[in-house]
Amino acid sequence: MALNQNKRLIDPLNGRSDLEKRLLRHTPAFFDDPIRTLRLARFAARYARLGFTIAQETIDAVQRQIAHGLLDGLVPERAWGEIQRALEGDRPSRFFQALRELNALGVILPEVERLFGVPQPEKYHPEIDTGIHVLMVLDRACALSTDPAVRFAALVHDLGKGTTPPDQWPRHTAHEARGVKLVDRLCKRLKIPNPYHTLARLVCEYHTHSHRAEELKPGTLLKLLNALDCFRRPQRLEDFLIACQADMQGRTGFEQAPYPQAAYLRQIYQAASGVDPGSLIDPSLDGNAIRKKIEHARSLAITQAKKAWNNH
Repeated sequence: MALNQNKRLIDPLNGRSDLEKRLLRHTPAFFDDPIRTLRLARFAARYARLGFTIAQETIDAVQRQIAHGLLDGLVPERAWGEIQRALEGDRPSRFFQALRELNALGVILPEVERLFGVPQPEKYHPEIDTGIHVLMVLDRACALSTDPAVRFAALVHDLGKGTTPPDQWPRHTAHEARGVKLVDRLCKRLKIPNPYHTLARLVCEYHTHSHRAEELKPGTLLKLLNALDCFRRPQRLEDFLIACQADMQGRTGFEQAPYPQAAYLRQIYQAASGVDPGSLIDPSLDGNAIRKKIEHARSLAITQAKKAWNNH
């Protein structure tokens, strides 16, 4: 749309009418570039708070084009760029919902699309559907953090449930280990940056450790802290805990439920990080022996912190 020199509206595609109806509609040039499908979904997310939806004619047209291979030549880096921008926005869950409406999610993120329709135990997941759950987790992650890497980890933490054989539903034994392989495959395919990949991988593999933190033995707790590399990267622990809290709260009726596991793991970390490795260095010992000595001291500190927590 434009105004001419007489301030008369030039509107060959009836854009004003669509604005008044709050509709997002494609133009004749829309299908010249497949990335516009993702941008359409991103606009649907950005303007959802204003009541905008995608015109049904556009949904139908995009679905037809996708069925004929519209997205087959999409450059991975460009696809990730749109996903990243969506994750930085206010409503990334709407972005992924829009991709589903357009039949595009299964082409771009088949590992996420596969989660929809996969049931979980109703006792723990009143929403039942795993796909709905991960979008709820994403919403909670957005409420807790603006970091797109944390939000991405929330989105992909349960990918392994999409590969559970139907005869085992609604249980998902060992979904964490299966999910890690899928996270690796997804990140390699879309050439997702390492910081996103690393956090997503850790949340996928260890989120149930966080949920059961108070049950874990000191040695297992230390292994978790080492896996997170949080003695060198303290922020990693915080990002991990936010994603895990989002997972616990991303369930119908649990959105504001407390997550004491986060405070517990912070206390465990503080105790273990209080050990001064420098004071344990002995010139008569080799590197492996010194490392074991540090691990032993940290394990003892965790044991004491665990006792203090249980007695508080």
